[in-house]
Amino acid sequence: MARDPGSGSFTYHILTQERWDDFERLFGPRGACGGCWCMWWRVQAKEFERNKGEGNRRAMRKLVARGTVPGILAYHGGEAVGWCSVAPRADFPRLERSRILAPVDERPVWSIVCLFVAKQWRRRGVSEGLVEAAVRYVRKTGGRIVEAYPVDTDGKAMPDAFAFHGLASTFVKVGFTEAARRSKTRPIMRKRLGTERKKRQTKRWDR
Repeated sequence: MARDPGSGSFTYHILTQERWDDFERLFGPRGACGGCWCMWWRVQAKEFERNKGEGNRRAMRKLVARGTVPGILAYHGGEAVGWCSVAPRADFPRLERSRILAPVDERPVWSIVCLFVAKQWRRRGVSEGLVEAAVRYVRKTGGRIVEAYPVDTDGKAMPDAFAFHGLASTFVKVGFTEAARRSKTRPIMRKRLGTERKKRQTKRWDR
């Protein structure tokens, strides 16, 4: 497993069939939270509720089995400790039905919709590293804009269970800027990749 020199002791890998067991252990019996298995943004509300738990787990596994890359895993010492869901915006139909998170413009974007970090690894920079890894992955695939929908807490504490969209402060650290805000606490943030320095565009990516 290659080490990313800019990420300390963490490494980052896309979720493939070979890494499914790691993903499953990270999410645990609750599927991260409430039987979600990171399917909430990908299906209609009725389907999500009907499949909550085992059904959502199977749905995510089918996505991975057919070669879809639904996101990035963070590892420490060979163990998966964090997750970032990133894919083209079109893969998340609930975004299209959201008034607050409706498209800013017609430009194609990739979306970061969820972050999950194992309890013992929270507040240790894992989320920031995952967002950076997601940006590198999008750049590698040819994407030019990465979009996120974090919570702006205005410096106030928030229970971890409600911070799965990520915190606005995390994305600011990674170079995202606000593109739109239709809600006091839910900005749409973007990072454009076309102006990144060449040496960052050539970072190695490991499966």
